[in-house]
Amino acid sequence: MTHLRVAGAQLNLTVGDIDGNTSRIIEAMEWAEASDADVLVLPELAIPGYPPEDLLLRPGFVADNKRALGLIAAASSSVVTVVGFVDDADGRPGHDTDDAGARSVANAAALVCGGEIRGVYHKSLLPNYGVFDEQRYFVSGDSPGVVWGIGGVPVGVSICEDLWVEEGPPSRQAGAGAAVLLNINGSPYHAGKTSDREALVTAEAIRSGVPVVYLNLVGGQDELVFDGDSLVVDGSGTIVYRSPQFVEDRFVVDVPVEDARVPDGAVVISPPKQRPDPVSLAPVLPPLDETRAMYLALVTGLRDYVAKNGFPGVVIGLSGGIDSALTAAVAVDALGANAVRGVTMPSRYSSQGSIDDSVELARRLGLRIDTVPIDGLFSGFLDALDPLFAGTEPGVAEENIQARVRGVILMAVSNKFGGMVVATGNKSEMAVGYATLYGDMAGGYAVLKDVFKTEVYELAEWRNTDSEVIPRSIIEKPPSAELRPNQKDTDSLPTYDVLDGILERYIEADQSVEEIEAAGFSGAVVRRVTGMVDRNEYKRRQAAPGVKISTKAFGRDRRLPITNGYRPQ
Repeated sequence: MTHLRVAGAQLNLTVGDIDGNTSRIIEAMEWAEASDADVLVLPELAIPGYPPEDLLLRPGFVADNKRALGLIAAASSSVVTVVGFVDDADGRPGHDTDDAGARSVANAAALVCGGEIRGVYHKSLLPNYGVFDEQRYFVSGDSPGVVWGIGGVPVGVSICEDLWVEEGPPSRQAGAGAAVLLNINGSPYHAGKTSDREALVTAEAIRSGVPVVYLNLVGGQDELVFDGDSLVVDGSGTIVYRSPQFVEDRFVVDVPVEDARVPDGAVVISPPKQRPDPVSLAPVLPPLDETRAMYLALVTGLRDYVAKNGFPGVVIGLSGGIDSALTAAVAVDALGANAVRGVTMPSRYSSQGSIDDSVELARRLGLRIDTVPIDGLFSGFLDALDPLFAGTEPGVAEENIQARVRGVILMAVSNKFGGMVVATGNKSEMAVGYATLYGDMAGGYAVLKDVFKTEVYELAEWRNTDSEVIPRSIIEKPPSAELRPNQKDTDSLPTYDVLDGILERYIEADQSVEEIEAAGFSGAVVRRVTGMVDRNEYKRRQAAPGVKISTKAFGRDRRLPITNGYRPQ
């Protein structure tokens, strides 16, 4: 038995920052060279960043990414580096963007070594579901069974979705003689993804009978969060290495190889290296529990959105409620207390308890809090509107004025001091429209946009495990918008356990009204809730982007027309 020394660099890269990504890649190559590796594996589309979306329609962007590949190849030495990039696919059927001869492109991996590009693989299977639109941009590769000789070992290289389909390119490569399978990924996180990923990689290793190295991206990109969780699995399906989630990682693993004969016709890129004993491995990390992983996804998403877009910090309206409290805790964990500014904006309907809770939360988190009473501003609006509103009863219009006054104040603080406003609404509220356009929906990013209210409570309890940073009074009080006397959320909505049970079935599982009723929910409540969901698409379309943690995030996964006359019977 021999070994292939595989180095993996689980990197946090930035879409469009070709120069910055190239520097990070070359730095990783120098580290792999110093580690005496045979091959270095990097994430999918590492040079342009993932996903580049419509940047791919700009010929200059594709050309710049290829020039960067030339620099990376020139910097290569004895280690074979597998690096993701966008390649031309001229001459093959594709998706031209205009009549001026726009080029077809491929999602590709280059194998560079000894100052040259020694091989290129084009992704064969292009996902076109959920957050993925790869058939909009790429054409499929036509060499799924190609094998290369690396370090004297026959190796197959594939890209992300190629591994997610049974009997896909990795299986074909193993059938063509590959003794190790390398798969580079940009695989975003959602709840439950860790177990799905582990089952996928181990199943491929067992099916092919050879080790699989699964290298994933890490970090936040707009709504998406990549959790890393790179894996090395031996031919029996046993995990021999797991990267930590939500942080960068470099690792070196001597992957055992039973049959190292490179088949005839394979391109030999590098010869075997003589080494002493294999490197020793640390114990395999267990996967994170789901609540911790969800919390870290929120932290990662906000941190990278703020940092990669150059904001100096964030501004959060603190109401004394659970949503703004959890948002503030995530922000402090992501950015540090000095980069988080809280603003509490009491009105005539704000309870003293909510005001006190906001101040106490800020004290525990160590963040600055400013108080800006809004009653005078609210009264000014009422006076100005009195000629129009005369003879009508107070209602939602008056309630929403308060939310919009608060939105104006938060945006003013943002404009004056530079911090980005973080909206605090959750998925339950977004689903049924229990949110005010241009009011509490105002903001550049919405951390809890894909988090149901019941999950908000779970995350708050988890964050308090080591020390109580979110006061118990916030967690235990009945949720209320406090926009009218003695208001409670349950005045307008079912209890959140019932509401979320219906929403999970209707949104996440696409169940019909009849199927949800059959699960034990009141038919009248189900019809009311699903009707609210259907009517409020126009609000969701105007909401800030936010961290995706489910399989049906609004805007990225679930896309419905705003003007929509269909209603389930």
